[in-house]
Order: sequence, then structure tokens, then C-alpha cells
Amino acid sequence: MKTIRLKPGKERSLQRHHPWVFDGAIAKGGADAGETVRVDSADGQFLAWGAYSPASKIRVRAWSFDQGQRIDAGLFRDTLRRAIALRERMGIASNGLRLVHGESDGLPGLVVDRYGETLVAQFGAAGVERWKDVIADALLDLTGCTRLYERSDASSRALEGLPEVTGWLRGDGPTAFELQEHGWRLGLDIALGHKTGYYLDQRDSRLALHEYAKRLKFAQVLNCFSYTGGFSVAALAGGAGHVTSIDSSGPALAQARENLLLNGLDPARATFIDADVNASLRQFVAEGRLFDAIVLDPPKLAPTAAYAERAARAYKDINRLAFKLLPPGGVLFTFSCSGGIGVELFHKIVASAAIDAGVDGAILQRLGGACDHPMTTAFPEGEYLKGLVIMKKL
Repeated sequence: MKTIRLKPGKERSLQRHHPWVFDGAIAKGGADAGETVRVDSADGQFLAWGAYSPASKIRVRAWSFDQGQRIDAGLFRDTLRRAIALRERMGIASNGLRLVHGESDGLPGLVVDRYGETLVAQFGAAGVERWKDVIADALLDLTGCTRLYERSDASSRALEGLPEVTGWLRGDGPTAFELQEHGWRLGLDIALGHKTGYYLDQRDSRLALHEYAKRLKFAQVLNCFSYTGGFSVAALAGGAGHVTSIDSSGPALAQARENLLLNGLDPARATFIDADVNASLRQFVAEGRLFDAIVLDPPKLAPTAAYAERAARAYKDINRLAFKLLPPGGVLFTFSCSGGIGVELFHKIVASAAIDAGVDGAILQRLGGACDHPMTTAFPEGEYLKGLVIMKKL
């Protein structure tokens, strides 16, 4: 077994069971992509077993902190079994859910979602890529599913020196699917949709918008970066009078229209705009438009902390414009899915946007990823999705 020796003082994060070792922490040692290595402190004390990634800034991702643990097929099967059992205990009322959430489930770089009887997996790091066949077989055996589609096309693959890979890994068949959550029907395609096909992490936030729409009786809702209209369906099903959905993808908006029809919602209560969100917000401000509720759910703007400053400016700008489009008592549902933007920083960005817009707001609720997208005490970076519900003061 090859050994990685850390620099003095760089062992503390592993001692706290944080799974990442960055390249700058390593004094010596190396291995092939995905190969299991032993990680030792500067004085030769065992710290962890991990997967080596020669192309990544995250040079090692830990599999286990138990010196007696064998890194073999049995480990992956047991780890997957525990992750699946956790979701079973949650009793999630949806036919779409996350079964494996990377580091938070002890499998760095691996994401697995279940859509009915089909699994969709993303292998985002060299370690899980090396164990792909073992993981695939264990997943099918543990879930009873017969189909596994691979969506290893996230940008993180390039950081690992890995090419994009998509297609059926086990089984085959149609890739269209109808998600059911909170009594709603949402069409998607696991081969073409964002992430593994849909934003399952926003399940609880969609319900939150639905409940606010019922209580506050929104007349006009603006859904920015609307994708296939999950938030639009939630608002309309909650009794919102009209929802305007903006996205720069024509096919996504076409699916959003279909999703309204799937749920028996009147298309006359919806407007779909194929346009740039920032330009549209500026146009609405110039026109003096107002909306009782606005949803801002932009794509990832800061994948790592290195992008945080540039992303902060973009987040601030769209939130500033949104505040200007709210009447007193209007509600902003604003989100960031950027791992490089922490909860505290996001709060500061939104607060600064409100100041620049000349408004004050009451934070009604904080939102985050659904419970099948957990973070752990040892890996706070798992809290990538954060949201605020803010009412513009009367």
C-alpha cells in the first residue's frame, strides 16, 4: 500500500474526520488515479485510508479513519447499505430521492438519486471512478432496481482529470420520468435534465413557497431561473393568481408548460419568458413592475471559494433588483447553491443588496437542502444549498 506523508501540522482536519487532503498539505508520496493510499502524519502516525487523485487540488479523499478497515467491495456495499437505510427511515413522500450524497454518506464524489425503479449516478472523483463497477453492482442489489443511468457530466470531473461520461451503466430503456411530490406531477428526463434529471434538493423549498402562497394569497409571482417550473407549479397550486417564469432555455420552458397541464393548472395564469434573467429584472424595474413574491434560484456561481468574490457581486446584483420589484409586504425567496458561498456570506450579500435597494426586510425563514441531502458535523461543506425567505417591511 502506498503511503502519503503530510506536512507538520496538517493532520488536524483528518483527526476531526474531515475527508479532504489538499495538495499543499502533502510532504511526499503519490499514487495512480483512484488508488487507495495510507495517509500518515508528519511523524508517521496513521490518519486515514483514502483515494488518491493526482490531477485534483483535493489530492486525497478519505474512505476510512479506521486503521483496521479493508478498502474492498465489502466496505462499499456496507457504506451504501447505511446510506440507503437512512433514507428509508426518513419516509420521504416522493418517488424521487437522493440515496447517496457524497462525502456526507462516506463516499466522496458519489451522488446517487432514485427515480422510481431507475437509479442515476454521478461519479465525480477518481476514487469512486475506480470502484465504479463494484458500486454499480452493489446499488442494484441493495435497491432491487435493474436500471442505472450514469450522469458523470458535472464540471468537477474535469478537476479530477476525468472525461465526461453519460449513458446506461446497467440496463436500458426510456429516460423520461414523472416525478411525484406533494401531490404534484413534474415531468423530467434523466438523460437531459440538470444534475441527475431534477433539483430534488429543492423539494422542501417548493413546498414552502406553496404554503406561503396559500397563506398570503400572492396575486403576482415571478419565478427567475425557473427551469421546468417546479416553483411555478408550487405557487399556482397554492392559489397564486399568476406566475411569470423566466429562463434562458426554451426546452425547459416547454417542459414547464407541460408540467402545468399535468397538474390541471390553467395556462392562462402563467407567462413564460425565454430571456436573460438579469436583463429582464432591469427591464421590469424600468417599467415599474411589482410582484408579490419573487423566486431567485440561480445556477451555481461559485463552485469553490476561489470564485466567491466574483459570485458575490452577481448574487448581490440580482437580489438588489428583486428587492426593487417587491411592494411592501412582498416576499423574496432567494437561494444560492454555490459551495464556495457559505451561509453567513450569503446572508451578508443579501443584506447588502437590500441596503443598496433602499429597503429593509424581515427574515421569515431559512431554507436548505431536503433531508435526503444531508450535511454532517465533520463535513460542513455539505451545506451547499442555502435560502432565505424575506418579507419587505410594510
